[in-house]
Amino acid sequence: MLADKRILLIIGGGIAAYKALELIRLLRGAGAAVSPVLTRAGAQFVTPLSVAALAGSPLHQDLFDLTAEAEMGHIQLSRAADLVVVTPCTADLMAKMAGGHADDLATTLLMATDKRVLIAPAMNVRMWEHPATQRNLARLRADGVLVTGPTHGDMACGEHGPGRMAEPADIFAAIGAALHDGPLKGRRILVTSGPTHEPIDPVRYIANRSSGAQGTALAAALRDLGAKVTFVTGPATVPPPPGVQVLHVETARQMLEAVEGALPADAAVFAAAVADWRVAQEATQKMKKDASGLPVLAFAENPDILATVSRHRLRPGLVVGFAAETENVIAHAQAKRLRKGCDWMVANDVSPATGIMGGTENAVHLITETGTENWPRLPKTEVAARLAARIAAHLTGQPE
Repeated sequence: MLADKRILLIIGGGIAAYKALELIRLLRGAGAAVSPVLTRAGAQFVTPLSVAALAGSPLHQDLFDLTAEAEMGHIQLSRAADLVVVTPCTADLMAKMAGGHADDLATTLLMATDKRVLIAPAMNVRMWEHPATQRNLARLRADGVLVTGPTHGDMACGEHGPGRMAEPADIFAAIGAALHDGPLKGRRILVTSGPTHEPIDPVRYIANRSSGAQGTALAAALRDLGAKVTFVTGPATVPPPPGVQVLHVETARQMLEAVEGALPADAAVFAAAVADWRVAQEATQKMKKDASGLPVLAFAENPDILATVSRHRLRPGLVVGFAAETENVIAHAQAKRLRKGCDWMVANDVSPATGIMGGTENAVHLITETGTENWPRLPKTEVAARLAARIAAHLTGQPE
């Protein structure tokens, strides 16, 4: 799978560093060459001997190795790889990467490389949720850094929550996807995201509370599995992920036009919160308050994008809809799946008390013709990873 690929593996300081040893084994078993870099903190958790023995290549630790640096060894090392992987990527390493620091071998390599970088964050739940870490994460994503994990789980510190490093097999899959050898390699997938804005006049519009976070996370997860993703997004507050084709739209009619223009595709996932109605006659000038009283707005129905694509002559092999409900969630979503003609429906409760619409977590029900699966409340990134894995399994004929 990874024959002749060269991985520069940076092992950070954290209890999860022991998982890097299993990752090295997986990479070498797939035919990849691994050049390991062990940080000073990482050496507190795994030994240089064990890393070098498993990698089967020299271990690098010191920036000021005079023999290597006489030939600018850190430049050569950073450029010779096909992919740079940081695992575990601690809060400290993330901060240094986001700030452009280069005060040791690992950070200097990360600054000097011209290759893609994949990080697997691992830290205490409070450190992960800290605003500084989230700012750094957003900065790294914006810079094009790939991210896998973290997941929810028990931690060595005794706490439970997000911050647990992804398992070696999951990191291995993300590496394959980053090198375009993931299970969705060669597949074209369409994803819609965000709200639509339906204008009332030049300064006012009808919209909803969607941030676009779930659709963005899903596009990134599908990209990381090797898919060529076309991302059609309304005016979301969450920026689109790097590495996908982005089509910006404002209204439902514009979204439908962009979606039809992106066909054919192997699968289409409609995560956008499209407005059901628009103002029938948009005012060309700003509407004013005056003595005539309140304005009367006449509405027209927007095109049904999900139903249109489900019955399209270029219908994708898998069509997935989203149902945002506030009551009778599963019953309404089951009926919607049949009414729209899609294959799967992802339903969630967006009542204000749930904090899901516009929030960072989601609790969904996956509805197919065979039944309903109830998923626990998870970060939207983890919901996206699960759904992307199910889509990959379906398209490749693997057990779901």
